[in-house]
Amino acid sequence: MSIICGLPLVECVYCLACARWAWKRCLHTAGHDSETWGFASIEEFEPVPRLCRYILAVYEDDLRHPLWAPPGGYGINPDWLILKKTYEDTQRRAPPYILYLDHDHADIVLAIRGLNLAKESDYAVLLDNKLGKRKFDGGYVHNGLLKAAGWVMDAECEILREFVEQYPNYTLTFAGHSLGSGVAAMLSMVVVQNRDRLGNIERKRVRCYAIAPARCMSLNLAVRYADIINSVVLQDDFLPRTATPLEDIFKSLFCLPCLLCLRCMRDTCIPEEKMLKDPRRLYAPGRLYHIVERKPFRFGRFPPVVRTAVPVDGRFEHIVLSCNATSDHAIIWIEKEAKRALDLMLEKDNTMEVPAKQIMERQETMTRHNKEYKAALQRAKTLDVPHAYAPPSQYGTFDEGEENSRRSEAESSIGSTDKSTVDESWDVLIERLFDKDEHGRIVLKK
Repeated sequence: MSIICGLPLVECVYCLACARWAWKRCLHTAGHDSETWGFASIEEFEPVPRLCRYILAVYEDDLRHPLWAPPGGYGINPDWLILKKTYEDTQRRAPPYILYLDHDHADIVLAIRGLNLAKESDYAVLLDNKLGKRKFDGGYVHNGLLKAAGWVMDAECEILREFVEQYPNYTLTFAGHSLGSGVAAMLSMVVVQNRDRLGNIERKRVRCYAIAPARCMSLNLAVRYADIINSVVLQDDFLPRTATPLEDIFKSLFCLPCLLCLRCMRDTCIPEEKMLKDPRRLYAPGRLYHIVERKPFRFGRFPPVVRTAVPVDGRFEHIVLSCNATSDHAIIWIEKEAKRALDLMLEKDNTMEVPAKQIMERQETMTRHNKEYKAALQRAKTLDVPHAYAPPSQYGTFDEGEENSRRSEAESSIGSTDKSTVDESWDVLIERLFDKDEHGRIVLKK
């Protein structure tokens, strides 16, 4: 009898727990993801609206007679456009892109467009993946995106090398939106790993801006490449927040709200510690810039603010149940709100025209980024993120894990050497250093 009476009590507790969970999920807004981050500076966020317009320019057939130019135009000089590749030019192995030599900003820009819902080749890139299928530089990446980036690298390697050597003071920037953001992020990693193919370009000259980024690399890679890769997220954008494989998302595109809701419920019940320990789980790459323009329980858009950080835990892990989850993914809205945010920054600081002020702020930004980058590496090591390592000590020493990895690499390189050659070298060394005395004992030569 007591058991029967206790059942309603258990049901009430269960219902209250579910109601509390649902209430917290409904109250979770995009602003909660970045509320502890710092504000972005003018100098570091300035390229974002401009690169968004360059990505939009990829959609035009003729930039001298544009049909869908945003207010103010694309800001592109057609005479500086080096090349424009279509689906036919890329043999449908990569999205269309342009290569633009931006003399005004001392920049070599390769901009890649986003997903084309009418092209099967774009779906083929997305479908070519399986968790744990592709390893890269000690982590996991999306296989299809990496293959597309490799194709672009092989196709444009010579011309990129020519411009990198011809303009040694120019930066090399890769920018992309949605599908193109993943290709751009992979391409920047490929370039860093093969700098000799571009005339030994310095790492600090390479940078990437992933607009509405796809989750395309494991956490250790996302943090390690935060010094060159920057991801820009507008408010409630769904793509950087869901770890659902990209192929599942776009196969279920017409029932996307249902899929996101179910995925939201599933991910909420998984402890974040378990997520961090999964080496195959993919994340949005690099340093994150979050544009926040809406507030809970308020209508309309507010003046946007931009927050930035290199987070390890709390890295856009929860989907926001919002009507704008898909509209915030559009490159047109991102360009518009990024420009508004930059204009507001400039209004608050009219002294940016003074060169000394610009140099000082640039140095402060670089110092802050360096500290946040090292702190993120250390945080990833503290949380036992798979394959993560701490930054080198200021005294030039290394931690035990890094030392062991270096030792194992040395041992593997020795093991790959021909054994007979090693033995022969060792015998020669002994003959040069040692000799035998009259009693047959080995002594050091004088």
